[in-house]
Amino acid sequence: MADENRKKALELAITQIEKQFGKGSIMRLGEDAKLDLDFIPTGSMEL
Repeated sequence: MADENRKKALELAITQIEKQFGKGSIMRLGEDAKLDLDFIPTGSMEL
């Protein structure tokens, strides 16, 4: 019962954070998610 309440609270918190900051703002360890990011390759490792 306590684990179920904890999972519900965690899912609710994640949902609220994703609403406020956007999808992908929180990633779970081990989650296989690909992000479609725009970038410009510079060839410089220091940038």
